[in-house]
Amino acid sequence: MNIFKKNSTFRPKKRIPEGTKQYQLKKYADASLGSGNLKLAVTLPENEDINEWFAVHTVDFYNQLNMFYGSIHEHCTEENCPIMSAGKKYEYYWADGIKVKKPIQVSAPEYITRLMDWVQGYLDNEKIFPSDMSISFPKNFTNIVKNIFRRLFRVYAHMYHNHFTEIISLGEEAHLNTSFKHFVYFITEYRLIDKKELAPMQDLINSFLENDEEMKTKKKKKKKKK
Repeated sequence: MNIFKKNSTFRPKKRIPEGTKQYQLKKYADASLGSGNLKLAVTLPENEDINEWFAVHTVDFYNQLNMFYGSIHEHCTEENCPIMSAGKKYEYYWADGIKVKKPIQVSAPEYITRLMDWVQGYLDNEKIFPSDMSISFPKNFTNIVKNIFRRLFRVYAHMYHNHFTEIISLGEEAHLNTSFKHFVYFITEYRLIDKKELAPMQDLINSFLENDEEMKTKKKKKKKKK
């Protein structure tokens, strides 16, 4: 059953072309994720290109956030969210380095609209996110991915801090937790976001990782008893 409202995606879903290497990796990642083993799901498959792996997951998390934000964006208005924040302590200013070089304060809906447009601009650029294997990824691709993930994190943080009530009312909290936990495992595995940037969500991140460690310990104890 689809928990999302019909036509609720904030931006059109970015699709990976069938028959490409990235499409194959996407299928592999989905199958690994379905196993419930997040550590396995984020681990680079043997003999695969890390850039292709980054590209697949950048598209995937972009699509996921578009769905989640699309389901609650009617509540994220200029009136309800006049600044882009993650609770009372953390506020984000917008700048893209091209059209807006000096960071400016904007509302959350404007920030997220600008952000998704900015990310889509990268994803649609074949010179940066090539679907054709004959085209090489740019030398600064990892830095581009890090910058994208750093900003996508802010959308998760805003939804958790400012719209979790709406998420719960829609019955989406378990799905959002799974998506964010996957995101956390991925950025942790490849050190894509500085720890200080994660501060608004650090308590939840710690609980995810601690719970998983507890589960591992319990499984080890059960094996020893056998």
